[in-house]
Amino acid sequence: MSPLYSLLLVLPLALVAIPGIQGACPTAAELKNPNGTRTCARLYDKSDPYYENCCGGAELSIEPGADIPFLPYSWTNVVSSLVVGQRCELTVWSRRGKGGKSRRFSAGAYPRLEEYRRGIFGHWSNAISSIYCRCY
Repeated sequence: MSPLYSLLLVLPLALVAIPGIQGACPTAAELKNPNGTRTCARLYDKSDPYYENCCGGAELSIEPGADIPFLPYSWTNVVSSLVVGQRCELTVWSRRGKGGKSRRFSAGAYPRLEEYRRGIFGHWSNAISSIYCRCY
């Protein structure tokens, strides 16, 4: 087997998703409003198979204590990436009015919600309709 052929076989293995990689997403410590106040979470409508292109597009900042059982229609079922601030927790639901499946995200970056299961066959990308965010 030629060395070039061996390299081509190994290269795709190096591109496999590694837990903890956050790409272009800000860190939990970087979540702050322009005036310096705390942000509980930030939602993004763009995701990508490449981590460096995640957390792009339009963004929605969520304040601590926000309880939003009905996300605005422009944000219902479009969230593809999210970041939760330090000492905060974001709970999401798959249906409006806090119905359907739910999941809690602790502090950190979640650049590809396709990697987080929602039931047997689903995932959380483009599936968030209600949120509650709290910080402690």
